[in-house]
Amino acid sequence: MAKGHIHAIVGENGAGKSTLMKILYGMQRPDEGEIRINGSPVSFHTPADAIAAGIGMVHQHFMLADNLTVLENVVLGSEPRKGGIALDFAAARKKIKEISDAYGLDVDPDVLVEDIGVGLRQRVEILKVLYRGARILILDEPTAVLVPHEVDELFENLHGLVREGITIIFISHHLDEVLKVADAITVIRRGTTVASVDPKSVNARQLAELMVGSELPSPETRESTVTDVVALQVTGLTMAASAWRPIPKGTPASFYMDQMRAEGGGRLLLEDVSFTIHKGEVLGIAGVEGNGQAELVEAIMGIRPSVGEITLAGTDIADWSTLRRRDAGIGYIPEDRQRHGLLLLAPLWENRILGHNSGGVWIDRKGARADTERIVAQYDVRTPGIDVDAAALSGGNQQKLIVGREMSGDPVLLIASHPTRGVDVGAQAAIWDHLRSARAAGLAVLLISADLDELIGLSDTLKVLLRGKIVADVDPANVTPEQLGSAMTGAGEEA
Repeated sequence: MAKGHIHAIVGENGAGKSTLMKILYGMQRPDEGEIRINGSPVSFHTPADAIAAGIGMVHQHFMLADNLTVLENVVLGSEPRKGGIALDFAAARKKIKEISDAYGLDVDPDVLVEDIGVGLRQRVEILKVLYRGARILILDEPTAVLVPHEVDELFENLHGLVREGITIIFISHHLDEVLKVADAITVIRRGTTVASVDPKSVNARQLAELMVGSELPSPETRESTVTDVVALQVTGLTMAASAWRPIPKGTPASFYMDQMRAEGGGRLLLEDVSFTIHKGEVLGIAGVEGNGQAELVEAIMGIRPSVGEITLAGTDIADWSTLRRRDAGIGYIPEDRQRHGLLLLAPLWENRILGHNSGGVWIDRKGARADTERIVAQYDVRTPGIDVDAAALSGGNQQKLIVGREMSGDPVLLIASHPTRGVDVGAQAAIWDHLRSARAAGLAVLLISADLDELIGLSDTLKVLLRGKIVADVDPANVTPEQLGSAMTGAGEEA
């Protein structure tokens, strides 16, 4: 691996990429072999050893404390001292601002992490690594939450780092991005290097075949299965950034907005959002991270209070609890499987019943175990058994378990938030197939994704969410990712 280069590591989920990176970052000890930095052998017992040697890692699942500020997260474990005693936050804040400005990260050091979106969390992780002076950066799926122009900006930043002599290890399942940014590519399969290739000598299809022995999957959905039966209707959905005041039942969204603004209640996270999803229809929501997608999901799930009408299969559910909405047939694939979708230290069969065990105080262990076995077989969850902890599964297999769980019980509506984020082409194709099959069987799907090809390919109807408002209706059959990205940022005319 050459100094001042971007070296990509590709392989399907479970191929060994994460294990290799954990070894390089001191999180796991190798059984044999050698690591050399600048020609000298090194041995890492902890991540602190790797950091001291100039290696930094930005994990696919962020390692941030929600209840701390960006500044506190960045300096955690490397706190600056004034006179060797007092914490020197002024110096840390200055350094963070300098790094943020130098690399265009646009990070506010004083905001709470729990108040920022996934895209900004990723930039905080990158800043945290740069703050520690890393010269070798490991980036695990760094573009998973970015739209096309943001990907281009990231690549510009990476090339800027490379020009300064920093080496980048780039892990991604987006093979077109790998080919665009990498100086060299290593392909691994089942823990073994199977190829080292020049990006200029291969295309995405050839690279996919090296990875999994098959061509790149396509999210394209050819035939329409949309019916006239309304599964979900949302009308005037509005949400304030903070708990402005208790929301009386039946309050019109327009009245709520006017009163809130008149009394200085703060900004709106969602404003008068309305749409309808029919049985057999996939409605895609496109938007740059942080423009209200997460809040829209939380409002429909009943996780956060909102104003407006939410009707499921003809029944008003706006006042229902989250559990009651789940029991009524709403499946939910969360955007972050490890934070919101799984109990990592619990076995697979216990994860099967999360959000699906409202039959009283008793747990049907036999039934849960049997259905987990079914999900493992039907959704190709690669695991030694259902008593294995969820943490032992690769990211793609964790995601397939969640998809199988949420599609169990014949849901009326599936909210799929970034359903293929961070999974390999094989798992991605499998998840797309399951979504298409469920759609054909009459399932209504609300799809939120940062993968614009996925949105365009799977959606029957596509809407753009910008600053909490629906600003465009887009025809998936006639829009390009570039046009959709422009509409998402408000940079151009409606696609």
